[in-house]
Amino acid sequence: MVKIGVLGLQGAVREHVHSIEQAGAEAIVIKRKEQLAEIDGLIIPGGESTTMRRLIDKYDFMDVLKQFADQGKPMFGTCAGLILLAKQIVGYEKPHIGVMDITVERNSFGRQRESFEADLEIAGAAADFPAVFIRAPHIVEAGENVEVLAKHNGRIVAAREGQFLGCSFHPELTDDHRLTEYFIKMVKEAKEKQFV
Repeated sequence: MVKIGVLGLQGAVREHVHSIEQAGAEAIVIKRKEQLAEIDGLIIPGGESTTMRRLIDKYDFMDVLKQFADQGKPMFGTCAGLILLAKQIVGYEKPHIGVMDITVERNSFGRQRESFEADLEIAGAAADFPAVFIRAPHIVEAGENVEVLAKHNGRIVAAREGQFLGCSFHPELTDDHRLTEYFIKMVKEAKEKQFV
């Protein structure tokens, strides 16, 4: 069974753990950087990206997160997690983890009270996924090796580049685990490659 970590510094950690378990994998809440060695893939949950960055710095996670990516291990960023994975953030000089060839804009769907749900078609995962958007970012630009998986009103809201998966919404806040299952499949494939 593959082990999926959820970065446990801030955000909807419990909900992701539940979704991983419902999708048939083992979930581990990552609170210490040493734990990254124990897992096959990592979910970076939604939350508040600047707060998460502060906590990543405080607990000295940045270098090990980059090493995790360099090892070819899959990472899935949801909402704030998407911002952390992006190589470019509109209005900011430097990225956070900066491993995915995308440019994102924070809070591009409005404030908290403008949260909404929309049914999305996510390529390879679901034809009718109930996506929950809360102060969501969106992908303004995607590099040539980035596969766009879903759009909402013309804006890119889910994408994949190799071992990296990102979405603007909160898949863990629904009872639909198909996007988590899609990520687990990515993790299994990456793990099989390591043994080839």
